[in-house]
Amino acid sequence: MNKKSHKHKNKKDKLTPKVLSILQSKPKKGFSARQISKKLDKPHLVNEVGDALSELVNQKKAYELDGGKYRLDRFYLKSANEDPEDRLFSGKVDMTRSGSAYIITEDLDKDIYVSSRKLRGALNGDIVEVKIFTGGRKTNPSGEVIKVLRRHTKEFIGTIYQSGNRYFAGTDNYGNPLDIWIEDDHLNGAEEGDKVIAEVFDWSERPNQFPRGKVVDKLGKTGSDDIEMKAILLKNGFHLNFPDAVVKEVERIPNQIQEEDLSGRADLRHLESFTIDPVDAKDFDDALSYRILENNNVEVGVHIADVTHYLKEGSALDKEALERSTSVYLVDRVLPMLPEKLSNNLCSLRPNEDRLAFSALFEFDQNKKVVKRWFGKSVIHSRKRFTYEEAQEIMDSGEGDFSEALLPLNEIALKLRQDRFAAGSINFETDEVRFQLDENGYPIEIFVKERKPVHMLVEDFMLLANKEVATFMQEKKDGKPIPFVYRVHDLPDPMKIADFALFAKELGFNFDLSTPKKIASSFNRLTEASKQKPELEVLQPLAIRSMAKAIYTTDNIGHYGLGFENYTHFTSPIRRYSDVLVHRILEKNIKGDYRMSIEELEKQCRYISQMERHAMDAERESIKYKQVEFLQKRVGEEFDGYVTGMIERGIFVELENVLCEGLISFDSMDDYYEMTGHRLAARGRQSGRIIKMGDKLKVKLLDTDLSRRQIELELIEHYEKD
Repeated sequence: MNKKSHKHKNKKDKLTPKVLSILQSKPKKGFSARQISKKLDKPHLVNEVGDALSELVNQKKAYELDGGKYRLDRFYLKSANEDPEDRLFSGKVDMTRSGSAYIITEDLDKDIYVSSRKLRGALNGDIVEVKIFTGGRKTNPSGEVIKVLRRHTKEFIGTIYQSGNRYFAGTDNYGNPLDIWIEDDHLNGAEEGDKVIAEVFDWSERPNQFPRGKVVDKLGKTGSDDIEMKAILLKNGFHLNFPDAVVKEVERIPNQIQEEDLSGRADLRHLESFTIDPVDAKDFDDALSYRILENNNVEVGVHIADVTHYLKEGSALDKEALERSTSVYLVDRVLPMLPEKLSNNLCSLRPNEDRLAFSALFEFDQNKKVVKRWFGKSVIHSRKRFTYEEAQEIMDSGEGDFSEALLPLNEIALKLRQDRFAAGSINFETDEVRFQLDENGYPIEIFVKERKPVHMLVEDFMLLANKEVATFMQEKKDGKPIPFVYRVHDLPDPMKIADFALFAKELGFNFDLSTPKKIASSFNRLTEASKQKPELEVLQPLAIRSMAKAIYTTDNIGHYGLGFENYTHFTSPIRRYSDVLVHRILEKNIKGDYRMSIEELEKQCRYISQMERHAMDAERESIKYKQVEFLQKRVGEEFDGYVTGMIERGIFVELENVLCEGLISFDSMDDYYEMTGHRLAARGRQSGRIIKMGDKLKVKLLDTDLSRRQIELELIEHYEKD
């Protein structure tokens, strides 16, 4: 070996562990040799980094993606001879109905399977430490829970029963089966058969030992809507009531703005500001203002409730807000992040009242481009509270209150939207289910929320404010990054998107996977094509599932779905704790330079992202509950629907208009059907008839199971395509 090649080999050998460390820091992200060389501050060693990546591939520690990118091998566990104690992973428990679970961890591409016998009392949603003891490259690794790191919830709905001389609260949720030992002095008046909320205060570490708890509330009769909705919230880890310390803290806050509250604020009460919200909204996070400047440019104000004025860092209220992290919007109720005195009153930008705000003012030139921006604490006075319907009527007619603001604002919003899509933003238009409820909360009508220009107008200015705040913080770093809360959305996983593209091709839609921008363009073409071909609508939810999930993090990798390099959440601090953090950091960096611990901020980002997912799960479950409840009285009726999925047992069909998914069992059909290809179709063995994804069927509703949120269907007719 000559000296030159020996020197090159030495560089590669020294670089290899450093390259591996970068891959391990983002195990699901692909990196090119050039990107890694920049991260190592050695851009001149691109070739050597490339050799190190090739070596890692040979060692089965990395693998190569399309486009010259590499990522950590999904089942690489540092080394084959590693001590078992080093092979521990933390993750969230995702319980199955059989009692086993999968542990979702960021460190591996595949979830870790844990049988019910090896869960050590872990429950759905808990954060656990798990040890892998088997695994393979084509199957999920198997493991066992070593210990529970954090309980997802400590409150459960259950029924009091007696066994011997002991009382227990038996939970009736199949996702979290649990019996809680309630000692006599903790029954709080509850008797056998009562439905209660039980709080666990002692989780036993010993196997087969019951957790100990106390009754904190007695509820109504089993099966009532109120109990079911409360159970959904508790199951997903949300407190139903605010702690006494929080209630007392809020009581001490004055009911009106005080003179000292205005100190240091910009007085923007002269601006003609207004809010636009749903008809039933009570918490008004944001207001808009519009005025023409002396230079004939226009100024658009986005005024956001100043929650941080009342939410003092480290207070009981602040800790509870972080614990909740988000308001939860179920079909028939809202569980707020903040107590009502703040969420619906002091922080809500109600009309004809002075309110404290954090304002963002944007100056637009004649080409509708932002040429100047300003951020700061302010006091505003909203002149009008519009519902979406009222504002849309004025936009349609061109006449009415604030028409001189709404019409030009709509033109600017349209330009912002066009620019966003030109830059690669993706337009996912999924149907949003809404319910009309009677006085008892029973659903009497289901409809799809209509998305009108006024909805997009508000959305576009909120996106603008969020983007510009993030851009301000990114530009301010001055060589040293400022820890900040970014809302990021990663590029699609190459394997997932390739699988989805094959699936779409089977339904007659071609995806261009050549570049991330072409992928985004393909998603937008799919949205448009779905309007003409309803059978393609089944691809929309699958497309969303093939994408990465948007999260909060201090690592600003950009927002792929929106096409933004910089993005955050600034506009909803009443209902999102992420925005509270953004307000605090932004304010301190307007006045000077402020850097908090990036480790602490990242920890908060991970927790908030997790609670956001729990809130989404709760919201989806409440919708499913109401859909099945609505269909209970319609058993025996026939519906049109589209095939949305297939499993070994049968075909999933989403009912048209109701948007509720149910199963047609293969056993109930007049032929023996078996799936073909990638579960895209089922073929009748005798008839040769093929039922494909996206096909339109007429079905009969056979049965409903409200406790499991399921409906059972029967095939009546398979509509033939023209």
